[in-house]
Amino acid sequence: MQQDAGDDGYEVPVTRRLSDALKEKDVEARKNREEAERRLREKEEKRMARQRKIDALDAIPDDLEVGSVNQHMYEAGVQEELDMLDHDLVGLKPVKTRVAEIAALLIVDKLRKSLGLETAVPSLHMSFTGAPGTGKTTVAMRMGQLLNKMGYCRSGHLTVATRDDLVGQYVGHTAPKTKEVVKKAFGGVLLVDEAYYLYNAANDKDYGQESIEILLNVMETQKEDLIVVLAGYEDRMDKFYGYNPGMSSRIGNHIQFPNYSADELVKIAEFMTRDLEYEFADGAPDKFRTYVEKRMSMPYFSNARTVRNAVDRARMRASIRLFNRAMGKEGNGMISKKDLKLILPEDLVSADELAARGATAIVE
Repeated sequence: MQQDAGDDGYEVPVTRRLSDALKEKDVEARKNREEAERRLREKEEKRMARQRKIDALDAIPDDLEVGSVNQHMYEAGVQEELDMLDHDLVGLKPVKTRVAEIAALLIVDKLRKSLGLETAVPSLHMSFTGAPGTGKTTVAMRMGQLLNKMGYCRSGHLTVATRDDLVGQYVGHTAPKTKEVVKKAFGGVLLVDEAYYLYNAANDKDYGQESIEILLNVMETQKEDLIVVLAGYEDRMDKFYGYNPGMSSRIGNHIQFPNYSADELVKIAEFMTRDLEYEFADGAPDKFRTYVEKRMSMPYFSNARTVRNAVDRARMRASIRLFNRAMGKEGNGMISKKDLKLILPEDLVSADELAARGATAIVE
């Protein structure tokens, strides 16, 4: 009950009219009734729509051919991307199998959608774990192009980032840096290499946490326009996900990249020399195998990156050999086409040379 001041200074009670109270109660009851009716209508409309869909599907013969897998695999260029992945990377059968499985899931999903069956785009965010030089960046690049061919990426381009690209040095610097990188990656794949460096467990005020929160939000709200791939060593990535369970829950595909065997590394070296229009002379592959077997047991080994460095050193040694021979007393300054293409065993670092440099020598 409200009160008002009278002429004599005393407060006089102001009586609320019963009709006003009843009117307000009627309005509230009407709104509640309308809301309940609206919910019932929506529920009935959904039920009827679903029933129409069921009836339409029941009318379609079970043996009706909806579409051709070959159409998606070959005409859309999906098989071409898988073949290029197989060509670009030696070994890594488990990785290639997983990529093919993802492609199969998406193709079948498209066929279901064309028939009107329920579909839901799976989480395409990924985690790549493994040592350096095992092909993680190459697979991320091919994955973007593959998903582009299948209609899940606008452009399919690859953007590679590390902590330095995402995290600032002072307050207010991290958000703009992270958002700028994400903006560049939209429509394609964002590969965050060594993602665990974003989180510093020893410092709860580290700016990396802000970058993680922005990525989490983007992975959830923009998952149809951006695929995030987090990469790094397996044990460190496991700890990173332990500290950031929200990140782990948004990753739909965990792919482990094994180390290459010695034979696979020799084959990689042969592919690299072929692409550079060189050839290994007789005896060179065997010498390289003994070298790489020794190198694998030493620190700072980086799989295909180590092979790349060894091939580059062999090219340099071959160049010095040819130059010295051509300019020497017995040379005439001429170098043949065959000479320019061959890498001899003597151009390669031997296992003995490697051992002589010491166990911690940072050299290929």
